[in-house]
Amino acid sequence: MIETDVIVVGSGPAGSSAAKHAALGGAKVILMDKKSEIGSPKRCAEDVPVKGLEKLGIELSPLWIAKKIWGIRIQTPDGTDLWLPKDQTDPSEADCVLERKVFDKHMAMDAARAGAEIRIKTLVTGIEKIENGFIVETESMGKKQDFKCKILIAADGVEGHVARWAGLRPAAKAKEMGSCVQYEMCNVEFEKQGFIEFYFGSCSPGGYAWIFPKGDDIANVGLGLFSHKAEKTAKEYLDDFVAKSPYLKNAQAVELNVGGDPAGGMIEKIYDDNIMVVGDAAGQVNPLTGEGIVPGMIGGKCAGQVAAQAIKEDCSKKFLKFYDNMVREELSYDNEAYKKVQEYVYSLSDDELDEIGHALEGESFDEASSAEVVKKLIEISPKASRYLGKLV
Repeated sequence: MIETDVIVVGSGPAGSSAAKHAALGGAKVILMDKKSEIGSPKRCAEDVPVKGLEKLGIELSPLWIAKKIWGIRIQTPDGTDLWLPKDQTDPSEADCVLERKVFDKHMAMDAARAGAEIRIKTLVTGIEKIENGFIVETESMGKKQDFKCKILIAADGVEGHVARWAGLRPAAKAKEMGSCVQYEMCNVEFEKQGFIEFYFGSCSPGGYAWIFPKGDDIANVGLGLFSHKAEKTAKEYLDDFVAKSPYLKNAQAVELNVGGDPAGGMIEKIYDDNIMVVGDAAGQVNPLTGEGIVPGMIGGKCAGQVAAQAIKEDCSKKFLKFYDNMVREELSYDNEAYKKVQEYVYSLSDDELDEIGHALEGESFDEASSAEVVKKLIEISPKASRYLGKLV
């Protein structure tokens, strides 16, 4: 039996953030991942807001930035374009597109440099609740090994096995889980360089399609379905989108990524005696955009800090409630607000989306953000004002 203070299951950005901050707080930490290579395969469109990384104290590195983003392009079903900002000529660095396979390793290395021990190719096969913590059962390269910890942090993604085994419900109900598929492609053409692109309407019912540049002719091209009224699979919708896009007529796929996106907001219970849940496993995802890197890392940071203090004081759920309070203060308002916007936008027909596009086409946007679009939408649409006015 190997004993430690904290075990973090899952070395994505949320898990590595939790391990790093628990170790910085003086806890003895083991970070486990079932994969033999951290960060691979990717299940992400890889766009991330720069301000979010800066808030977490992460210095940008050319090693894991694939493309700096100037702004956002939004296209409605009839081809109406909104460019945010409209007359951008220099990179704003509002966002960047990552190379997740490098970024995730970088974050895990940060955790290791803070003092966490990393165990790759280590599959957690079960957990057992004991009086003062958990027994974590693992298998690695055919060898079984048990670990004992005072605090268990579940960062194992949308599958959320650890949380379920501990008696906490999964991150998202089936109706709240998006079905996402993506190609990484070369020979992609861009009308303007440095813009992430969103396409709304029947091309991706209840969601959107995207083209996120990773180079001069390289992009992640994908979509997410958040409607159970969809008549085809996500991949069939994506293949149709690729076939119809004038920017993808010569594009070739070099990678296929698939996965679920828990866009229903944070789960009700993200902690219990000796356990906390972070990242996708906790539903710490922006419900409007599906972006989960920064919210998950914020959740991980909060959990790591609370874990380090709990080891010194009290590992019961009474103390771990501090984590719940911290992370909800950081994320909950945005989650609730964006969930309302998601419900509204994803309910619109192609004609309604086109009408909004026409009304906003000549508008000037101060910044490239979804919040800016929502503000303008409320200004020009009585229906949007009635539904979303209280959010601004």
